[in-house]
Amino acid sequence: MRKIFDFHGGIHPPENKHQSVQRPIAFAGVPPELTIPLSQHIGAPAVPVVEVGQRVFKGQVIAQPKGLVSVPVHASSSGTVTAIEDRLVPHISGHSAPCIVIATDGKDEWLPDIGDSATPDFEHIDKPELLERIRAAGIAGMGGAGFPSAVKLAVKPGVQIETLILNGTECEPYITADDVLMRERAAQIIGGARILRHIINPQETLLGIEDNKPEALAAMRAAVADTDLQVVEFPTKYPSGGEKQLIEILTGKQVPSGGLPSDVGIVCQNMGSAAAIYDAIVLGRPLISRITTVTGDAVREPRNFEVLIGTPMRYLLQQAGYEAGKNNRLIMGGPMMGFTVPDHAVPVVKTTNCLLAPTEAELPTPPPAQACIRCGLCAQACPASLLPQQMFWFAQGKEFDKLEEHNLFDCIECGACSYVCPSNIPLVQYYRASKAEILKLRRDHEKSEHSRLRFEARQERLERAEREKEEKRAARKQAAEAKAREASSAGSGEQDPIAAAIERAKAKKAAQSAGEDSSSELEKLEKAVVSTRKRLDTALAKLREAKDQGADHIDALQAGVDKTQAKLRAAEEALNAYQLANASTNGQNDAGAEQPTSDDSAPSAAQAAIERALAAREAEAALPPQERARANLEKLQQRLASSRAKLAQSRDAGEAEKVIEALESSVERLTEKIAAAKQQLQDLESA
Repeated sequence: MRKIFDFHGGIHPPENKHQSVQRPIAFAGVPPELTIPLSQHIGAPAVPVVEVGQRVFKGQVIAQPKGLVSVPVHASSSGTVTAIEDRLVPHISGHSAPCIVIATDGKDEWLPDIGDSATPDFEHIDKPELLERIRAAGIAGMGGAGFPSAVKLAVKPGVQIETLILNGTECEPYITADDVLMRERAAQIIGGARILRHIINPQETLLGIEDNKPEALAAMRAAVADTDLQVVEFPTKYPSGGEKQLIEILTGKQVPSGGLPSDVGIVCQNMGSAAAIYDAIVLGRPLISRITTVTGDAVREPRNFEVLIGTPMRYLLQQAGYEAGKNNRLIMGGPMMGFTVPDHAVPVVKTTNCLLAPTEAELPTPPPAQACIRCGLCAQACPASLLPQQMFWFAQGKEFDKLEEHNLFDCIECGACSYVCPSNIPLVQYYRASKAEILKLRRDHEKSEHSRLRFEARQERLERAEREKEEKRAARKQAAEAKAREASSAGSGEQDPIAAAIERAKAKKAAQSAGEDSSSELEKLEKAVVSTRKRLDTALAKLREAKDQGADHIDALQAGVDKTQAKLRAAEEALNAYQLANASTNGQNDAGAEQPTSDDSAPSAAQAAIERALAAREAEAALPPQERARANLEKLQQRLASSRAKLAQSRDAGEAEKVIEALESSVERLTEKIAAAKQQLQDLESA
């Protein structure tokens, strides 16, 4: 006989398991609608690969994994995708999450090529390929938090696994899903265990089952008769099904605080996960259903169902004769570790092992909490050897550092401390809330630290670039001075090149000054008008292009156009004045002489553009305040869309960081302007 060990603490609550094991497993049927959450596991949610209106088959991938710690999601039955949206999901927080909604067609039609990957002789398949098939089947832990099985089985290189444990304890009161699975599908579980052995190559494989499941023990012993797998029976005590507690019971080893079972050479898997792995490898079928216990005094026929993932809980309850008037609250899981679901329409997920519908007499509402009397019963019952009383005080005071020092994250939230507390203090709720707060603070700190590192790296990069510029500038100056010294000392008859350059500059300036008297004043004025007009044409072209593109520097371009227009008027007035003065003084304008042509009589293209721009401004100024504000908002939105497009193009093209930063700054300014414009429009409309 194998030696059985014990763990600290534990309790013996009423089991209430006999109600749901009187009948065999029944198929719950295909509901009219399936709501399949994209996250039914620890890690990143899957990403949809189907569209609304698309027809899907049973077993078809409808969402692909995102990242290493993630698994795909499959359609549980055939039908049409009617929505991809946030829906209420079964979670202790009662929050909504992205889901794919399928209106079933009643045909329950499998994907045509399902089963093509079936491999009964899996022994010749390499470990990486088996792990990938397990991941592709969407298998996550079905007895706990839903950790992706492929990730858990991918043991680090150099780590030797001595013991593979299959957890058939199911210590939570009321739940019998694994019990009936072992009774009716023992061969399937053992097939999965053989695949697990092939992947991790342990020295021994233990199937741990409590002694309150005699039928399951008999079925599993018969199934392992011709193998080297061992069925280990041990006394019933809650929470023996905790991973660390079961390891200690079967091996005497204790997983260190904050550690993993692989740290002591052990891997644990749930019985339901083993059966799902058998289906995935040997039959080529993904995880689209599970065994779920439906029990409690508010159902007429408590039993275990094989239920499709995504089935509304309301539909499943109806199959067991649910009497809503008797039910005070619906619990997913058992009375110790389960939680109240926010709505009966939430779907069954991969971790839904039980729906408990108790009456008020069966599971009374907890009375109000009283003051702690420091009896110490919670510490005696804690299976993780923690100090619940001190942790409760730290949680009340939000002393998170002390909570972590007292190994808060070793708490498995079994509820044993709350169960024995004579003051009815909901201790586990305090621990859960503190864990969530600590994890949030960690994420915020990581984001802050990441931002700080990015800022410091940018500052260092800018400073380094500035230093390099200064060094190059100094090097060029030194080289020029050295060259000048060498030239001055090369021969006594040679002139200093610096002095020669100065002399040349002086001579050039003198020549220009001397030539001014001989140049025609009329020619200079005409050239000024022509050059200014060309600059105005260029400025107007740039302004039109910026308006067409919705750029954010239109105001600066408009100011440049206005300034150039003023210069052109001044140049034209000077030219006209000069021409009139010369005509009256010299008497050169006779009847047949050609008169200077005024720009007013023959407007240029630039003047026409100026007039159009001024007319547009006047038209905009004439609009009512609300229309003017709405037009301004539309222009800003167009400019923001254009700036965002340019930013995306710059990022894709890998342009310089300064360019990207300038575009990001432009997007931020336009966003602020749009917010101000919206507020201005709202104020005008409400006035």
